[in-house]
Amino acid sequence: TLEIKELDVCDEGSVRACLDSIPERHVDILVSNAGVGMAGPLECQSLAAMQNIMDTNFFGLVRLVKEVLPDMKRRRGGHIVVISSIMGLQGIVFNDIYAASKFAVEGFCESLVVQALRFNVAISLVEPGPVTTEFETKLYEEAKRADYSRTDPETADIFTNLYLRNSRDVFASLGQTPEDIAE
Repeated sequence: TLEIKELDVCDEGSVRACLDSIPERHVDILVSNAGVGMAGPLECQSLAAMQNIMDTNFFGLVRLVKEVLPDMKRRRGGHIVVISSIMGLQGIVFNDIYAASKFAVEGFCESLVVQALRFNVAISLVEPGPVTTEFETKLYEEAKRADYSRTDPETADIFTNLYLRNSRDVFASLGQTPEDIAE
């Protein structure tokens, strides 16, 4: 039986309530795909926004795994599928904090898999490149409207006139659809 549950990965109470709504908290397969993005010159990003990226992309995953792993280990079976990003393998200019959050995800999963396999629990990382979704569109629109007065003019120019303009072209020519990734 496939059940899709909605929850807030940044809220431990929401994570627990969601899992408590599942009979015996029995989760065979967890797909963790919560994520938020951030692009732009580092000095233009607030610390609060950076912390939100880490809280959602990394600690959100940790909260979920921490809740489902004990039962999977007890049952000696399960599968955790984590949607990461190619930016967890290779950082890309102006994506510093997003890439850092995905590097954290990669390190967490790569470390945990050694223990998990002993209990017959699989952990899979899915590392898509450009994917054409509302996620990318929203990030692009937010970046176009952002205030770049806290950086030098040269960096602001490189970001707005090279990075933003070309990132649209990259997504248009190389971007995959979610259906492509699923296959």
